Amino acid sequence: METVNMAQNIFHPPLISRQLGYAGAVPFVVGAIAALPFSGIYRDYGIWLLLNYGAIIFSFMGGVHWGAAMLRGDLGIKTLGCSVIPSLISLLAVCLGANAGLWLLLIGFVGLLYYDEFETKHGRVPNWYPSLRRPLTCIVVSCLAIGAISAIY
Repeated sequence: METVNMAQNIFHPPLISRQLGYAGAVPFVVGAIAALPFSGIYRDYGIWLLLNYGAIIFSFMGGVHWGAAMLRGDLGIKTLGCSVIPSLISLLAVCLGANAGLWLLLIGFVGLLYYDEFETKHGRVPNWYPSLRRPLTCIVVSCLAIGAISAIY
């Protein structure tokens, strides 16, 4: 198995990372379209999809940092503790339900992007990681905002 060099001087995400990242964004887009107020019977399903899929993906994003820490051998409470926060926030978001939960996830994804930038700056994740995360975060945050606003009506 090939190991990952965190200090790689590659600033463009590998093609497979881009393809899978954007494929993973499709359910957010579908959920946002379904959540639009004029979508009738699909509105509640769209909001449900955004909340639950958003929680799953946000938890997964924390797992990315857990895995990166293991590869580096950085098994301290600070590093591993930060990597489980998205799972705990995801659980809280699902418990809060539609409107509040979607806003919580939205804020969480933005915060995690800042954390990703910090981790990249310090050489703890690959240099290309933020250039993958930035556009995907824009898509996710936009879709969650549509769902949260739609959940009000």
